[in-house]
Amino acid sequence: MISISVPLQKIEADFLRSNDVHLFVYRLDQTHPNISGNKLFKLHYNLLKAKEQQKSTILTFGGAFSNHIAATAAAGKEQQFNTIGIIRGEKYPELNQTLVFAQSCGMELHYVTRELYKDKERLDEFVKNKFAERNIYMIPEGGANDLGVKGCKEITANIPGDFDIICCPCGTGTTLAGIILSLKKHQHAIGFQVLKADNYIYNEVQHWLKENKSDQTNWSINEQNHFGGYAKVKAELMEFMKQFKNDTGIPLDQIYTGKMMFGIYDMIRKGELKKGSKVIALHTGGLQGNPANL
Repeated sequence: MISISVPLQKIEADFLRSNDVHLFVYRLDQTHPNISGNKLFKLHYNLLKAKEQQKSTILTFGGAFSNHIAATAAAGKEQQFNTIGIIRGEKYPELNQTLVFAQSCGMELHYVTRELYKDKERLDEFVKNKFAERNIYMIPEGGANDLGVKGCKEITANIPGDFDIICCPCGTGTTLAGIILSLKKHQHAIGFQVLKADNYIYNEVQHWLKENKSDQTNWSINEQNHFGGYAKVKAELMEFMKQFKNDTGIPLDQIYTGKMMFGIYDMIRKGELKKGSKVIALHTGGLQGNPANL
């Protein structure tokens, strides 16, 4: 069982009071300096399995802005694994902050075309051939496997007190699936999809619920606040994040938590969250990729 103790921070704002919604941020960004947020939960059982199998190298996948890549690199360094990151797309002349951090933790970065990355069967074959002589434990993109879901089922057990609604940003649906599987009957989960793809997260979550023999329906997906797609941002989002930090002292990241919080505020203003609700927003970390002005 993963046991942590991090703050549950209440957000004070006039519009929350006028809409009678009690909003809290569960500060998983404070679990660990470099393996923060949901990453700690998604990696925990995978790393235990890698040790059990006596693997020496962790190999995983992600885009250039992947928080999962950064967290895996940090976890590998801390737990004495070699790490390899298979990065989607071409290598830019200058690495962004996320990849600079991953490299600083000792991760080997290997770039593949978007076409190859999208073809999972060919990609798996490529990886197995290229790294055939390495003692590898493979973790899917975003920690999206049964052990990742298992870890995320333990997130709600660490939240003090009861709640009505829990919100999290979604890139693969792994965290949301784990949370849904841990909910009580009166609770509801909302996933905020951060990429532009109709029903993608919905279908991924349904897959994991089916794998766990669950027919739960106390969850929903918000697809309206991706701001153009994964890692896409607009001035409106950046201004919102700056104002939110100024008002609350809580930094958000532009890939995940910024979009989620913008979406939560939008739903509250539209009266889409029941009056009197206690709402938990999951801060999934990822702050290492923020520009200096955030």
